[in-house]
Amino acid sequence: MKISASIYSDKKRSLDEIIDDLQNHQVDLIHVDCNDDLSVFEDIQRIRQRTNTPIDLHIITEEPEKYFDALRDNPVEFVTFQYENLVSKLVIPQDISGHKGIAIITPTPVDVFNEYSHFDFILIMATVPGQSGGRFDEVNFRKIRDFMRMFPTKRVHVDGGVNAEVSFILRNLGVYSSVSGSYLFNATSIGEALMNLTQRDIHSQYKVRDFMRTRDESPIVKLEQLTMQRILETIEHGELGFCMVENADEELIGIISNADVRKGLLKHIDDFNQLEPVEIINRHPVTAQDEMSVKDMLSFIRRQSFPLSYLPIIDSEHKARGIVTFVNLIKGEL
Repeated sequence: MKISASIYSDKKRSLDEIIDDLQNHQVDLIHVDCNDDLSVFEDIQRIRQRTNTPIDLHIITEEPEKYFDALRDNPVEFVTFQYENLVSKLVIPQDISGHKGIAIITPTPVDVFNEYSHFDFILIMATVPGQSGGRFDEVNFRKIRDFMRMFPTKRVHVDGGVNAEVSFILRNLGVYSSVSGSYLFNATSIGEALMNLTQRDIHSQYKVRDFMRTRDESPIVKLEQLTMQRILETIEHGELGFCMVENADEELIGIISNADVRKGLLKHIDDFNQLEPVEIINRHPVTAQDEMSVKDMLSFIRRQSFPLSYLPIIDSEHKARGIVTFVNLIKGEL
């Protein structure tokens, strides 16, 4: 996941000092907030004079068209307009270069992106836009998952409340870029903050339940409805390579993975009709509690004797509550 440094969050130093510091620490992107002020392009010109780091421009305005000439004259790599401030549908001329995005605040549903599905990404504002130092609202974890399910080829950028712990969760969810402001610049040094944002030994405020795939997002089969067809359909639809099996009280009985199905078929290779679905349930899967902190979950995973690509989540009554997957970490972080 790329880190986009919000330069206006540093109130103590000159813009040139900030740019040079970010350049020396090789930050991925430079985030520039524009609250309906064309003079921001003077700062963009100064940034261009001192670094080749890509610029991530977020514009809040009711009149996007007044920025088009400035964007032509001062092209940026990423440009985002705030959805809630638009008075009509945004149409960006094709001759304006860079990746285009639409930004939404927490109360706005992600399906507004249907209007802008030709854009490259969505920027989810996880705190109040323009307010530095706010806490990340955990409802946005679900919004990120929903967006990725609805628009699998589009990228997600996140702004607001990104500290070391939130950064880990966002990487786990597959977020492309996160904006860091007060956390980055209030640290002892930018280098220290950047290291914290990419490390996995973190302080926890959030619980597993805050960012896991919930029951309604998880592949689950009732024990009394267990058939080979239902198992295969649930695994196929869930796209995780396994399904959870629970009883009528939602207590987790076990899981069935692609490997469990394969082993069952091999055992009855001469007569598949002899295969009983209950035979292939792994009744002792590795699970985690929904009340577990992120830090405790990571410690728990490290103690396992084999790598985990998914983790069924249960509550104190052993009821199935969701799933945490590690596919994005395996692809890009571990």
